[in-house]
Amino acid sequence: MAVVLAVIGGAYLYLSEISAEQAPLEYAQQDVVRDRPIHAVHEMGAGPPIPFLPKDQPQPEIVVPDGVHDFGRIGATAVVTYRFAVRNVGDAPLTISRAYTTCGCTTADFTARVIPPGKLALVTLTFDAGFHDTRGQRVRRGVIIENNDRRQRKAEVWTQASVSSY
Repeated sequence: MAVVLAVIGGAYLYLSEISAEQAPLEYAQQDVVRDRPIHAVHEMGAGPPIPFLPKDQPQPEIVVPDGVHDFGRIGATAVVTYRFAVRNVGDAPLTISRAYTTCGCTTADFTARVIPPGKLALVTLTFDAGFHDTRGQRVRRGVIIENNDRRQRKAEVWTQASVSSY
């Protein structure tokens, strides 16, 4: 019985991941903010202080994709992209104070640094499998988004890929 439940649970998780990955990125053009773009790269060290709003004022709320986007099997020198939205569903402007990637092989381009309530910024995450030798490996890379949402001051978006050996 336990084995049957494990198989059913695993199938459910697998199918839910597929449907989430295949879900279209839906937004209205008027909701996309395009002002003061950010180019995120891999960098070490501390960033600028996060500009939190006073606790008694309305607050921003960041929403990013859940889970991990899987590029699947890619070539050893492939360059792949994943586009997602960073949404502000709060009641005050969401400010991205810094964004950085987990490896030099990954960059991310944001359409805006400040996102008003109800709006979103588009992000294009790029992974370059040929940046360094990852042949034959399963890799996981991400972008960290430091922002002024007190409940989630560091939001993370992750991708993964199986890099072929040739």
